[in-house]
Amino acid sequence: MLLPNKLGAFAVLLADILESAYGVLSPSAASLLLTLYYTRNATATALAKVAGISQPTAVRVLDGLVRQGFIERKNHTGRTTLLRVTRAGRERAVSLQAARLGAMEKILSGLNTQERATFERILDTILVGATTSRAFARTVCRLCNHPACHGPLCPIGTRASEIEQTGQHVDSARR
Repeated sequence: MLLPNKLGAFAVLLADILESAYGVLSPSAASLLLTLYYTRNATATALAKVAGISQPTAVRVLDGLVRQGFIERKNHTGRTTLLRVTRAGRERAVSLQAARLGAMEKILSGLNTQERATFERILDTILVGATTSRAFARTVCRLCNHPACHGPLCPIGTRASEIEQTGQHVDSARR
């Protein structure tokens, strides 16, 4: 039980460090802003699914991002409204991503080159084993710097593609 306990402490450490990197944004707001930054035009419903929050919560958080000038509503058609990141939102997303990655780099700075390589291999194995679907991948990778981790470099996206190609059903209880 010691290793799971340590892993839990590590998860709390990462969550606390990430929350400080968000600045004044809530974790949900950071998630929605970065998701919209990388996907461009999206709806509140689509963003809510990726962020793993309810649609009404997403709308409330998005309203706050609109008030802050980070996103704007465009192309209202019926009940569907596309959202897009503003110039201020793009700047905030870039600084948010830099703060996020800088915080993670600080955590890794205690590892030497060999330890980092070993940790990365183990982390890839864990992430592949946890991946159950493309939807899971989108949710887990909602804060990721997508250009830095794409194609074969992304263990989660690669595994999600394998699942789609093989039509393999993965038990959602594993998730």
